[in-house]
Amino acid sequence: MTTARTPGPRRQRYLLLVLVALTAVGLDLLTKEWVLATFREGERLDVIGEIVQFTLVFNTGAAFSMGTDYTWVFSTIATVVVCVIAYIGLRVRSAWWAVTLGLMMGGAAGNLVDRIFREPEPFHGAVVDFIKVMDFPVFNIADSCVVVGACLVVALTFKGLELDGSLVSEAADGKGGADTADAAEPGTGPQAGAEPDAAAPGGATAADTGPATADRPGDDTGPDDTTTEGKGQ
Repeated sequence: MTTARTPGPRRQRYLLLVLVALTAVGLDLLTKEWVLATFREGERLDVIGEIVQFTLVFNTGAAFSMGTDYTWVFSTIATVVVCVIAYIGLRVRSAWWAVTLGLMMGGAAGNLVDRIFREPEPFHGAVVDFIKVMDFPVFNIADSCVVVGACLVVALTFKGLELDGSLVSEAADGKGGADTADAAEPGTGPQAGAEPDAAAPGGATAADTGPATADRPGDDTGPDDTTTEGKGQ
């Protein structure tokens, strides 16, 4: 009788990672296309007064419009990041880590699509940014995913959650318990291998018999003294 094999934890978590990444890329591309169809460059729309605004900006630099003269460098970095996360994701068994890495992978991939396929040329394309919060640099959904993912990395690391879902404290406790068990095994203590005390005559040990010259109470007169007194009487 055969039973259907269910996907292991790693496979399930990897699928979750990919799903989160694809969702992030999809939302990023949809919102960018909406902005391109709705706004002209520099045009603004107040969402929450002047606190949150939508405005179309073409960014040839990194996240938040930084480093505009090094577009190809950031394109290369984004490609490496996506590949590294795709590889590390194969080791993930934690749902939290799957979501975290998925957000970072999706954010990097979303902006990478712009750099590859948008003008002026491949790997030098301008990224579409449109979200403006007060005086903060204009950003997009992909940037937000990267930042949220980075914050989750810090939080999960601080909590001690490993990629496989275990906690650092649990691993330390397990190691400490193994060390204690090893110390308790016969033949591993500091007195292991010590020779027993030399046996005294009659089978008693030297420790049991005590010093050979010690006098016992009431033994002032021996058997010879008693015999002499009897003969005198």
